[in-house]
Amino acid sequence: MTMTPEQAGWFSATFNRLVGNVEQVILGKTFVVRLSFVALLSEGHLLLEDFPGTGKTSLARAIAQSVAGVSSRIQFTPDLLPGDITGVSIYDQRSGRFDFHRGPIFANIVLADEINRASPKTQSALLEVMEEGHVTVDGTTHGVGSPFMVIATQNPIEQAGTYRLPEAQLDRFIMKASIGYPDHSSTVRILEGAGTKAHETTVPAVVSASTIVEMAALARTVHVDPSINDYISRLVDASRSAVEVRLGVSVRGALALVRASKTLAAASGRHYVIPDDVKLLAEPVLAHRLILDAEAEFDGVTALSIIGQLLIETPPPSDRQAV
Repeated sequence: MTMTPEQAGWFSATFNRLVGNVEQVILGKTFVVRLSFVALLSEGHLLLEDFPGTGKTSLARAIAQSVAGVSSRIQFTPDLLPGDITGVSIYDQRSGRFDFHRGPIFANIVLADEINRASPKTQSALLEVMEEGHVTVDGTTHGVGSPFMVIATQNPIEQAGTYRLPEAQLDRFIMKASIGYPDHSSTVRILEGAGTKAHETTVPAVVSASTIVEMAALARTVHVDPSINDYISRLVDASRSAVEVRLGVSVRGALALVRASKTLAAASGRHYVIPDDVKLLAEPVLAHRLILDAEAEFDGVTALSIIGQLLIETPPPSDRQAV
């Protein structure tokens, strides 16, 4: 079943209400807030690479509050263990059996703060739950529920004592973004509210968690013309043959771009994807999946510049073909 224009209108109106609600906390960052909800409604996860104090925790909390969900924060450190994330089984002497005590991963919105500070073994504890929505402890599988999204952060400045995320884990994030510092007018508004602590700031719930699940299912029904799939395939192929790239975009990356483009189309009030949806999401969805040649990195080439060049060199389908 394909989404109808009426369903697209309802989706867009609800999406904009969610974005407006979070913008009460995250001022002047409409694009990043929209990307966050696109990631959530595409049933994906978000990687934020940003400086400390830019509102990453506030963003995760506001999203959870907007969807009447539960949020949790995990501070990643070198001594963090996998069980500290997933939970552990503890023996109960009275019952004579092991009881599972859930970890902080059992929430709707999970903020994995400074994820690259934990050991690779601990980082890998997220792989199963991010991909399949459940964790397995002592041979028993436990579902984390729905909706579920991991918002992971890493600091681009401090590299000492960190562990670079492996390519397999980077590929699990549907997109990578940066909040950045607010502009002057937004900064002034933030300073005017300096009397209120960040953790005391709350926003009202806009929709229920079940509505988010319904919207995510609806987003999957957005129409994608074969010419759009051809366009995405050509972009991905071009990323693999670029001379500056050692490893291009995977098939998982191409599928992520399709899913995100469907959600963005619905958020824009359309029941079909157009090339502009793909262009807008290409950098946040694809750039972090590229591994550049060492010499190209030394010359100052970035993944964002590669994706930008690919968008220029790869002709999109016409609007008539796309619709």
